[in-house]
Amino acid sequence: MTEIRELLLRRIRDVADYPEPGVMFKDITPLLADPAAFTALTDALAEIAERTGATKVVGLEARGFILGAPVAVRAGLGFIPVRKAGKLPGATLAQAYDLEYGSAEIEVHAEDLTAGDRVLIVDDVLATGGTAEASVQLIRRAGAEVAGLAVLMELGFLSGRVRLEPALNGAPLEALLTV
Repeated sequence: MTEIRELLLRRIRDVADYPEPGVMFKDITPLLADPAAFTALTDALAEIAERTGATKVVGLEARGFILGAPVAVRAGLGFIPVRKAGKLPGATLAQAYDLEYGSAEIEVHAEDLTAGDRVLIVDDVLATGGTAEASVQLIRRAGAEVAGLAVLMELGFLSGRVRLEPALNGAPLEALLTV
């Protein structure tokens, strides 16, 4: 696993002062452009899906789609997108959550998750945990079980893990990298 972590870290680019002064943005596009790194990432996340007994993968908009879809294919599971409000046609379930300055809402198609599903949530970054916490609530409201949460990178200094652990109720939170 150390080799994979080193490979992933070498392919993540720091971009200073983006999107605003004082922020060090972690750009994963070089990782996605490198087939060996992207394959290693997909394999590592698919192994988590298999280990947790997931039956479906939920990807959080938008980079969670990029990571979650190939993980689902690799693990032989269905993929469910969780979108920002108003982006999905048909009947949806919605979950509102608070942001640092305001609020947001995410949605999933109501029929995509059922009581028999064990769902692995996949995203690129765990920051403050607001979107991930809302997705946990949304998945449970749909009647499914949360098998776990897997992210490429956890920004440990933002304490998202502390916020999420009570909501996960014992389901694992796995970050391949912590920065």
